[in-house]
Parts: sequence; structure tokens; C-alpha cells
Amino acid sequence: MTETREHRIKRLHMRSMRRGIKEMDLILSAYAERRLTNMDDAELDRYDALLHENDQDLYQWVTGQCDAPEPYGDLIAEISQALQKTK
Repeated sequence: MTETREHRIKRLHMRSMRRGIKEMDLILSAYAERRLTNMDDAELDRYDALLHENDQDLYQWVTGQCDAPEPYGDLIAEISQALQKTK
């Protein structure tokens, strides 16, 4: 049985909210709330893969402390922009 798009978005949103460090919970849940429903399947795949990364690494990428690895560069830049808009 395959996962429906609706279920996948709900699952990704929940994983965005329950990260491990509060900062990433806040950053990713706000981003997911705004963007997940408008993502195509390839974008959802990339975001799903991103959620498997370590929170400490994600935080450094999003805040610009370190460069994000190539498969996530554009996605991290988008998340970082969204973070700047909420400040």
C-alpha cells in the first residue's frame, strides 16, 4: 500500500515539529506549515531526506554557520530565507 499525498504531508509536518532540539522544531515546523502543501513530489522527497539529517548539522546549515551539502543547498537557502522573514 502506498502512502497518500495527504498522509505524507501530515507525516512530514509531524517530523518537522518533533526534531530533538527546540530551535529546529520551531524553524522546520514553521517552514513546513507554509510550504509542504505546495511542494511537488520531488521537493517532498528532498525535504523527507533532509529530515533524516542530524539536528546539529541542520541548525548550522540554516543559520549559515556551515555550508549545506549539495543535495540540500537550495532547500536550506529557502528555509533560511523563511526564517529571516519571521524575525
